[in-house]
Amino acid sequence: MKKLFTLIVLLAIAAAAGFFWAQKPILSSGQPSIEFTIAPGSSLRSSMQQIENAGVPVNPMMLGVLAQLTGNSTRLKAGTYELKQGVTPLRLVKQLVRGEFAQEALVIIEGWTFAQMRQEIDAHPGLKHETAGLTDRELMAKISSEYTMPEGLFYPDTYMFAKNSSDLQIYRQAHKLMLKKLDAAWQQRDPTLPYATPYQALTMASIVEKETGKKSERPMIAAVFVNRLRQGMLLQTDPTVIYGMGLNFKGNIRKRDLLTDTPHNTYTRVGLPPTPIALPGEESLHAALNPAKSDALYFVARGDGSSQFSATLDEHNNAVNKYQRNR
Repeated sequence: MKKLFTLIVLLAIAAAAGFFWAQKPILSSGQPSIEFTIAPGSSLRSSMQQIENAGVPVNPMMLGVLAQLTGNSTRLKAGTYELKQGVTPLRLVKQLVRGEFAQEALVIIEGWTFAQMRQEIDAHPGLKHETAGLTDRELMAKISSEYTMPEGLFYPDTYMFAKNSSDLQIYRQAHKLMLKKLDAAWQQRDPTLPYATPYQALTMASIVEKETGKKSERPMIAAVFVNRLRQGMLLQTDPTVIYGMGLNFKGNIRKRDLLTDTPHNTYTRVGLPPTPIALPGEESLHAALNPAKSDALYFVARGDGSSQFSATLDEHNNAVNKYQRNR
């Protein structure tokens, strides 16, 4: 009887010690976070060994027992994790079960071209680069059955992802989000707009995105170009010329560039260019599909970040003389 009592006491002490251990933060104050990876197909024992090999200061045997006692010995998910300050062994087991992988972030900026977006993704060290070597068309074939040209079809935003995720995940997520935003804007559009398809509206939004950095002016910028479309006028917007020049653009547009025909040159071709010229944000999408009520056909930069809008060519010429030529 005495031996049984002693055994019970020892078990109680062990349980208390185990409970205390499971609730105590693994990293002491001031220790940096530690990254570790569990390979696909790893057993519980192998997983604990990989955690120990990565330098995580936790007893792998006790951590394995904790996983077993909590019923999670076969539920640990493979992936890359980050052990941070304050994480206890019990919390670590929960992270492994839930697949709370180490997070990375990638920022896609409004107004970037697809080439700039792709360059950013290709350079990100936290991604698995499965699209390396693919042409734009080949990449789009893995993302969409509807579109072959990628420009404008990815939403600029901050994307969070598990470290070592495929870069295709980012492309698919950004493409899906752009289609969602475009559809929402299309459903709320002014029905009198001269767009035959949402894609044309997306193209207009990309022009609006590149024509001004002042968000409050975007509906007016859109109004100018919509009014020009309605009247069959040339859009004559410099960003389309720059896009059409590609690598030939060296920082300045010359008169001969405006006169050199490309599919995107809106000085030589009537109507919208065949594709968007950049990645538009939500405000440009909204402006393109809900432009301001205005009869303006022209605008010129005032030099302070804002624009002067005019309804007639004479008014526009006067504005150019005032704000551009200082006359």
